[in-house]
Amino acid sequence: MHATTVAIDLAKSVFQIAIADDGWKVVAQERLTRGQFERWFQNRAVGLVVMEACGSAHHWGRWFNRLGIPVKLLPAAYIRAYVKRNKTDAADACALLEAARCADIVPVQVKSLEQQALQGLHRIRSRWMTTRTSRINTLRGFCREFGLVVPQGARTGVEAMSRALAEPESKIPLLIRESMRLLIEEIRLLELRISRLEGELTALARQSPACTELLTIPGVGLLTATALVAATGGSVAHFKDARHFASWFGLTPKESSSGNSRKLGRISKKGDCYLRMLLTHGARAVLRAAELARRNGRPLDGLRTWATEIQTRAHHNKAACALANKLARVCYAVLRDHAPYGNPPPRQEKKLTRTAFAIAT
Repeated sequence: MHATTVAIDLAKSVFQIAIADDGWKVVAQERLTRGQFERWFQNRAVGLVVMEACGSAHHWGRWFNRLGIPVKLLPAAYIRAYVKRNKTDAADACALLEAARCADIVPVQVKSLEQQALQGLHRIRSRWMTTRTSRINTLRGFCREFGLVVPQGARTGVEAMSRALAEPESKIPLLIRESMRLLIEEIRLLELRISRLEGELTALARQSPACTELLTIPGVGLLTATALVAATGGSVAHFKDARHFASWFGLTPKESSSGNSRKLGRISKKGDCYLRMLLTHGARAVLRAAELARRNGRPLDGLRTWATEIQTRAHHNKAACALANKLARVCYAVLRDHAPYGNPPPRQEKKLTRTAFAIAT
């Protein structure tokens, strides 16, 4: 038991703290500004700090660690059940103290600055990709309004719309052509920015042993490898086993059991949705490559053979989810053993030199 346990409900400028004694009983509560908050902890001996794993929690977790104070970050989804009556900052701080006593709630690891910066790069890329897709769909909608048929595919579609805008006899009215050209210029700029950001990820992956080991796994490319390292720090020591690691991405089935009845349903979809999406896309790529190899009579390794057998018995989407689960477990083994996958490991240079857009220059 800690001599003094402090639960903190974080906010932008005001912090609500609840102080508990040896018996986890709340003995005091305070509402502090940012300056008061920093001075308060510098002048007191605190045995444990409990916070919700929200936006600024990792920053404050590193700050407390530099002061020599242990930190426990709790997942936000598990705190709500401990809130009593009204939803206030004071009630949230008390709920954190109650949740901290539960041994079944696995705390979140405090991320380093490098991990958060790398995750920030992935979020920026994701936002740019979303914006690019939105602009392309906007242009496609305009073209349909004016009776133009745009071919499928982002790159092919953008090139076809560019040619249509350049034609003097195009069906697109002159009034809107300049604005549509600006949208295409914005798409090109976004592609250039995404290409440069992926170059930064490539440079980082070349210097990271964990990334180079993960890149030896089929279906794990530059984005998946760097996102995994950003999320875990290259270490899986805080996971119990490979199944626990796969459940962290929501790739394990939900269970509904009672008495002697045990039913497994769809995947839980809990946890990191971004990494789950990347692993699922990687699994689909492995399934496509395995199908092409089988048609051409090329031999398949054990992983691809297992995946194709699953696909023959179940729907393609179920096979992709099952393979994504398997890839997560393989990633766990690679990070745990610090050893590449396969013997000899596949070529990594092709994955490192991958670009999202061939037209980005």
